[in-house]
Amino acid sequence: MAVPRPSETDTMPNRGSLLKWIPILFVLLWSTGFIGAKYGLPFAEPFTLLMYRMYLTLAAFLLLIHLFRGRWPDLRGAAHSMVVGALVHAAYLGGVFSAIENGMSAGLVSLLVGLQPILTTLVARGWMGEKVSAIQAAGLASGLAGVTMVLILGGKGAGSAAFSPDTLIYALVALFGISLGTLYQKHFCTHVHLLTGTFYQFLSTALIMTVLAFSFETREITWDPQFILALLWLVFGLSLTAILLLMVMIREGEAAKVASYFYLTPPVTALLAWLLFQEQLNTWAIGGMLVAVFGVYLVVRNPGWLRQRKLTP
Repeated sequence: MAVPRPSETDTMPNRGSLLKWIPILFVLLWSTGFIGAKYGLPFAEPFTLLMYRMYLTLAAFLLLIHLFRGRWPDLRGAAHSMVVGALVHAAYLGGVFSAIENGMSAGLVSLLVGLQPILTTLVARGWMGEKVSAIQAAGLASGLAGVTMVLILGGKGAGSAAFSPDTLIYALVALFGISLGTLYQKHFCTHVHLLTGTFYQFLSTALIMTVLAFSFETREITWDPQFILALLWLVFGLSLTAILLLMVMIREGEAAKVASYFYLTPPVTALLAWLLFQEQLNTWAIGGMLVAVFGVYLVVRNPGWLRQRKLTP
């Protein structure tokens, strides 16, 4: 049986119903990123871990592009995609992994990166002319308040770990990278094929991580089974599945609405930690989750954001 082209699958009658489930699946997968980093970083330095992750991801994407006959972009499209990769993947992942490696708690990193919807919305209003209604603004504020409740009041020492100013810079690089990269992808890469465009994103990230690893790290790895499992999950669960879902959401919805889903990441991560590691959730944490979920609902309550547009021109 011939494999359908991506453009052919856009005409499937249930496409709209499938797209409605994408944000839920994305949040669940994206929330495991800090857990994967926690399992992998004890065995490898951050840039080295990300370097191996990127090259494995490139191999997986080449296979997908071959199977789905992805159309390679022109030079301009490839260049734009590589800029997105430098922002969404290299800056964000490099910043997060480096901050955790240098002593900042995962909870505080999540809180700082959780400011992304506010930053994305402010930039989107000036750069792309997107309008934010009063209800959406209330949703953004509610989401930020919920994340703060979970991370500051919902756990022991979530934001109390000591860290250097350099470590704070790593987290801010991640925040600005994911915020600007989301807007850049929406503005310049709408007509780039999803698979081949994402391939170029990871290619630029792999090159950047290679330079950083060879410049600042020993590149030594302890090939423990835990590290191998963490690496495989970071590749196939995060870099492959979650990133493709993110790119679909950026194309299908306004940047501010897509960014609002990141509000759910810290609460869901806390829930996963409770399920996997028996970490307790107090009343503040549970309340903060509910507030964050309500904030996301206010921002994305209009079902029209899932516009029926082709993923490929």
